[in-house]
Amino acid sequence: MRKYIAALILICFQGLSAQVQFEAKVSKQTLGLNERLRIDFIMNEDGDNFTPPSFEGFRVVGGPSQQVSQTWINGRATFNKSYIYILLPQQRGTLTIKQATIEIKGQTYKTAPIKINVTAPIDESKDPSSPDYVPSGGIHLIAEISNTNPYLNQPITVVYKLYVSNNVSVRNWKEIDSPKFNDFWSQNIDIKNLVVENGKYNGEDYRYVVLRKTVLYPQKSGKLTIEPLSLDIVVDQPTNRRDIFGRVQFVTGNKTVSAGSKVINVKALPEAGKPQDFTGAVGKFNFVVKPSKTELRHGESLDLDISVSGNGNLKLFTLPKPIVPSALEMYDPVHSEQVTTPLSGMQGKIADKYTIIPQYQGNYTIKGLTFSYFDLSTKTYKTITSNDIVIKVLDGPTSSDSSVAATPGATTNKQAVKSTNQFRFIALKTQLHSTHKEDFFGSGLFYTLLFLPFLFIPIIILAKKKKEAIDSDVVGNKRKMSNRLAKKYLSEAKKQINNKEPFYIALEKALHNFLKAKLHIETSEMSKDKIREILLDRNARPETINDFINLTENCEFARYAPYSSVAIQQDFDKAVTVISELEKQI
Repeated sequence: MRKYIAALILICFQGLSAQVQFEAKVSKQTLGLNERLRIDFIMNEDGDNFTPPSFEGFRVVGGPSQQVSQTWINGRATFNKSYIYILLPQQRGTLTIKQATIEIKGQTYKTAPIKINVTAPIDESKDPSSPDYVPSGGIHLIAEISNTNPYLNQPITVVYKLYVSNNVSVRNWKEIDSPKFNDFWSQNIDIKNLVVENGKYNGEDYRYVVLRKTVLYPQKSGKLTIEPLSLDIVVDQPTNRRDIFGRVQFVTGNKTVSAGSKVINVKALPEAGKPQDFTGAVGKFNFVVKPSKTELRHGESLDLDISVSGNGNLKLFTLPKPIVPSALEMYDPVHSEQVTTPLSGMQGKIADKYTIIPQYQGNYTIKGLTFSYFDLSTKTYKTITSNDIVIKVLDGPTSSDSSVAATPGATTNKQAVKSTNQFRFIALKTQLHSTHKEDFFGSGLFYTLLFLPFLFIPIIILAKKKKEAIDSDVVGNKRKMSNRLAKKYLSEAKKQINNKEPFYIALEKALHNFLKAKLHIETSEMSKDKIREILLDRNARPETINDFINLTENCEFARYAPYSSVAIQQDFDKAVTVISELEKQI
């Protein structure tokens, strides 16, 4: 009995040990936008038709590479195979790496999806022994801040500069994470043309270009964080290899650079000496209150302009509101701004224009207004007071209420505007319309809708016969389909011209479908000798045939070898030329 139990346990153990495993493992599940992620797809049995996930939200910067290990311990064989990719995130947030699939012993296995949390860019490691260390490659993105300890509502500037070493070439860049100015009022300054200038970075000669300029006004005190700008840059870097003429060879790659987070320590405005009418104005200003006229007749109106001009946070405070006697009817103001925002901060003028209409004759006083602001040059509060304004109404009704002129701020009921044409003229001629309506049944529209469906029957029969004739032409349909696929894949190859592997896959499919359309052969028959033989029979030129075959071979080779964007563009142009030539010759 014990022998049977031992044999059963051994069989179960061997069954468990022979179980197929296929899983995905990542180097980390939380990383910064400028960090790289390694993912290994590991299996304990060799398989076929491995299909990786689409890596949506990531860019593949390394791989796929393979690692295979096989060991023998106490007569037992252990097998492990891995497909390895290096990924660079393209956006922040929670990204999902979907399932990969592989066929092992006739069965399809899938990995489990993996969620990756991508945060803001982090400071890159400066230690070459660190696993996260990435050589700078002579490229640095810097955020220059004019003042890291401003007052509330004091302007500061952020200038983003990209420094590039003299032995590195930058082709293009793409913004993958924009800076976020939470708790700041911000204004970007347009840069029409990027100008390359010479400068110093850490004491070395560099070229640099100013990418962005932004003016910020902090809206709260305390420590505020400016989240970083991050760029994905296409770089040509020198290698240790040289060509036959002794010139240094360059390799094209992508690099993510970040300006890093910046902390601004904002000081609150002092409470000592703060005026009661202070509404947040910070800078240096002039304050003017000006009426359009001071003498007017009954029924006329005047405009009262209240304006502030100078340098400061002009768009971030409110203007004082005048208080008028109840005998003067004041309407809501029309606000206007003439403000520009250079790198030094806002400057210009803002104004409120009030329309005032007197109700009675007499003399009325609009008391002077006060405007207070915090002066950054003296770090004190200043108050400007306007003069009283006396309005003289020369004629019109007199008020029976003697207190009307002496009660500024009292409200009065607004009178409705009287219209001289409150009533329409009486019509002297009457136009009568019949109330009888024609019945729909028996009308022309009724019979048209009744017989219209019968007119479509011959059209439907003819269309059906034509479709059956088209469907029966199997050869013609295949040719049309292959032509459409060739155009589709050439178009797809053009879209993927900056992505090497998808480009060559689409280009190879376009070439195959072109042959299927022109030579009426299947993909399984597309050997070099067969293609050459059929094209020669069709009177194609030998040099064109050689170009076509070389191009198909190049598609397979280029997917697994280093290639530059120049070579990819040349292959695409060559494919267009070869297809056009074969189209004419056969």
